[in-house]
Amino acid sequence: MTSSPAWTLAEIPDQTGRTILVTGTTQGGLGHFTALELARRGGRVVLAGRSADKLDDTESAILGEVPAAVLEKLVVDLADLASVRAAAREAGELGPLDALVNNAGIMAPPLRRTADGLESQMATNHFGPFLFTGLLVPQLVASGEARVVTVSSQMHRSARRAPLDDPTAERRYHRWSVYSETKLANLLFTFELDRRARDSGLPLRALAAHPGFSGTHLAANGQFGRARGGVASILDAAIKAVSQPAHAGAWPSLMAATADLPGSTYLGPSGPGQMSGTPQIVTPRSLALDVDVQRQLWELSETAVGLTWP
Repeated sequence: MTSSPAWTLAEIPDQTGRTILVTGTTQGGLGHFTALELARRGGRVVLAGRSADKLDDTESAILGEVPAAVLEKLVVDLADLASVRAAAREAGELGPLDALVNNAGIMAPPLRRTADGLESQMATNHFGPFLFTGLLVPQLVASGEARVVTVSSQMHRSARRAPLDDPTAERRYHRWSVYSETKLANLLFTFELDRRARDSGLPLRALAAHPGFSGTHLAANGQFGRARGGVASILDAAIKAVSQPAHAGAWPSLMAATADLPGSTYLGPSGPGQMSGTPQIVTPRSLALDVDVQRQLWELSETAVGLTWP
């Protein structure tokens, strides 16, 4: 872990004139609070998520706090590559993008295969964002100084290996192991994207962040497909009782999206075990920094989604 000066929301510069697309903006989650603070500082924020109704809810919540917020909405199901392509085409109407925050994710659901034959966690947490980012690169580059922020997790440290197998092949499914692999993939993707952008001379930086232990609906949604009702409510309440608020979990993403930091920076909470607290620069496990593994995952991902980039 590398120490850095304490960072607070007050350090977010004026975002007027910037367009930032944030995925996974369900009300009450990390993406919601990321979008809220960017909108509060004048940014034009694109709320992206699977459900139009949920996007409407988040839009209303943000406008309730920031009546002058400039918001757009974009429906995209990152688990469905056809939906990702359609959303990227629609996003083309937005013009240049100054930042993309790949925040959306699912956690440890039962085994499900997507329409593309991919396991749903890898599809939602890695392959969908990989394709979405690649398709949006022209708009990001058009801004002249873009950044891509991808939200990982301390769970990346639990991955037994990098996810380099054929993603359509059947394998024994351990939901938490796969979740850990997706979070490792987020970091491998970030560091490889940053290097490729640099080598290609693109005006784009890639950074990553993790929220520590934050009180969101992610675990309950993953386990039960809902955040309320019966045992889902019990789990959701238990997590919120022992974790930092979701709005604090968004701080590392906000720092990554707005602070003057070099590409390949990884941010997380500064408290004990990186569980909570103000954000600072942190260090990932060594496997995430393996250049050969980064390259292998990138090439596998290009094949899986049918897009070679940058």
